[in-house]
Amino acid sequence: MEIEKEALDKILNSSVDFKRLYIEHSELKLKIGNMNKSKFLTAEEEVEKKRNQKQKLILKDKMEAILSQAR
Repeated sequence: MEIEKEALDKILNSSVDFKRLYIEHSELKLKIGNMNKSKFLTAEEEVEKKRNQKQKLILKDKMEAILSQAR
């Protein structure tokens, strides 16, 4: 999802739902990034990583839906 900074700032300030989704998406992105830095993950960590990746994609879809309505 590529969005200009101005458009992102505008939607973040005008939509509480989008802001909440954006923050949660950013947190998951960091979590997944940290997990990817580990050489080895336990089976539980692999499951958590996959769950986080799926949730991140769901959040991205929801944000894109809000953006398409705002245009």
